[in-house]
Amino acid sequence: MSDSTNNLQEIPTQELKEKVINAIKLVYDPEIPVDVYELGLIYEISVYPVNNVFVMMTLTSPNCPSAEFIPSEVKSKIEQIEGINHVELELTFDPPYSQDMMSEAAKLELGFL
Repeated sequence: MSDSTNNLQEIPTQELKEKVINAIKLVYDPEIPVDVYELGLIYEISVYPVNNVFVMMTLTSPNCPSAEFIPSEVKSKIEQIEGINHVELELTFDPPYSQDMMSEAAKLELGFL
């Protein structure tokens, strides 16, 4: 039996981080027509050797009806990146989400600008 991590080609940190961000941008809150990255729901993306990713994120509210769906969808999209080894996702509500965390593009899309 071979150890699959020996076969992994390490992806440069910045390149992997960009791939992770692009994967996260495929996930939308079903109630808001903006992806979770632009909404500001992603607090941290860390990359560790070899091709391991840690994401800390929040939801628009602890009672969000999509609380089960969004984090698992984010994790699933990241796991689909070729060469990824392990993805750990942590959900937090500290600090609580506010609309100030949205990108300019999200604010524009939602008519806040």
